[in-house]
Amino acid sequence: MLIPIEFISLQQRQWYASGIMQRFTSSHSHSHPHDADLYIRAVEQACTERGLRLTSSRREVLSLIAKSGHPVKAYDLLDDLRDRHSSAAPPTVYRALDFLLAHAFIHRLDSINAFVSCQHPDEAHQVPFLICDICHGAEELCDGGAVVGLIEAEAARRGFHPRSQSLEVHGVCQGCQTENPP
Repeated sequence: MLIPIEFISLQQRQWYASGIMQRFTSSHSHSHPHDADLYIRAVEQACTERGLRLTSSRREVLSLIAKSGHPVKAYDLLDDLRDRHSSAAPPTVYRALDFLLAHAFIHRLDSINAFVSCQHPDEAHQVPFLICDICHGAEELCDGGAVVGLIEAEAARRGFHPRSQSLEVHGVCQGCQTENPP
């Protein structure tokens, strides 16, 4: 991701020039193959360690998100739940989503109003996402906190106290570019 030079402070430009920021951005930059069952076990383990209760409805919503492999909207989750439990209602889904979001087990993609599993359910973090406008896939961009760090540093420099942040970059993924060249 390229950040216009006017948004990068002199100190940050010096860090880049000296190689400091490259160490931060490359130390944890990778993508994750997704294994839904492994992910669910990791969330269960995190719940046990944190003393949280992963109820059957929370686990079922988590499982639907994990097994979908792509961003899922709340009402699609509700439809899937109704296939299994005809009495499933919106509050059931939204309560489960609230719990999963509050404990950083999933992420909400605001621009498409959908939810995806978190690739690091054992740690609370904010990350940018790359979202394909063709296949609607979303990739958690593990960059060692570089982008979030830049935003937080610039906010602090300006005396701004952020309450939340969400960075979603829309475009076309490599797979869709290969299948549909320009």
